[in-house]
Amino acid sequence: MHFAAYTRLRWGEVTGIRIKNVDLKRRRVLIDENAVEVDGHVQVGTPKTHERRAVVYPAFLDNSVRSAAKGRAADDLLWPAEFGGYLRPGNAVSGWFAGAVKRIRAEDAKAAAEAKARGEEASPIMPRVTPHDLRHTAASLAISAGANVKAVQRMLGHASAAMTLDTYAELFEDDLDGVASALETHRAAALL
Repeated sequence: MHFAAYTRLRWGEVTGIRIKNVDLKRRRVLIDENAVEVDGHVQVGTPKTHERRAVVYPAFLDNSVRSAAKGRAADDLLWPAEFGGYLRPGNAVSGWFAGAVKRIRAEDAKAAAEAKARGEEASPIMPRVTPHDLRHTAASLAISAGANVKAVQRMLGHASAAMTLDTYAELFEDDLDGVASALETHRAAALL
């Protein structure tokens, strides 16, 4: 689900978004509800941090969000399950999300075999991922792209920027070369 991957939301936060909490003009959603599965039943409450927060989503998700919201009542869920109610992550081995990952991995493996047969270098096969892995991916992409750590902290709903950095710092090892290059470029410009 692209929305989860690019907003850094927890699964329960994504599934708890109601139409009334979507601001299509500003591309923001208000996170004030969390829907988690406990012993086979969905429990609805406040987000993990018990604090409401606004989260921005990128423009390329506009069509998806607008399509999901079209014709819906204010109290309806933005991303309902196929037959209504809260969307559940499903079984980690045989659920819908795991099935989608398996299909993508199979397509990647097929493409890799075809590339190898042509004597070309194959792209890597996507690793197995969970809905929560999308949160890690989004956070690492945001910070790697230069997002302010305090903004990422707020979007993730972390208590502090230190927590955000402690959780995701190991994901940015490749960024060290970028830091060195940026410092070199900045120094060169200052010396002109």
